Amino acid sequence: MDVNAATAFEWIGGEARVRELVDRFYDLMDLEPAYAKLRAAHGDSLDSARDKLFWFLCGWLGGPDHYISRFGHPRLRARHLPFRIGIAERDQWQACMGQAMQEVDVDPALQARLAESFAGTADWMRNVGG
Repeated sequence: MDVNAATAFEWIGGEARVRELVDRFYDLMDLEPAYAKLRAAHGDSLDSARDKLFWFLCGWLGGPDHYISRFGHPRLRARHLPFRIGIAERDQWQACMGQAMQEVDVDPALQARLAESFAGTADWMRNVGG
């Protein structure tokens, strides 16, 4: 991981490291009772969500635009409107991603930057009050 990298995608270590982060995020969601509300919002299988988050994060971090090439503009809020996202789901998403970043050893400075960006996006995704 190179703190002087041109993009966060390079800093995190490329596609293999993004996949590792996404896989750990969904593994934690599936295993940890603390993320039960978040897990419940994802239905029976996490396979599609894993791929979509991986594809999205690659592009969002400055790497290949896998998500856009498959689905067009991410329209994050619109695509998430069918799912109940309240304060608990927002907080669990952020906690789960924070834990995943720590467990896969994302550089602490990059973790801080990403956590700040994720916090704003996660709050913006809320579509219910509680």
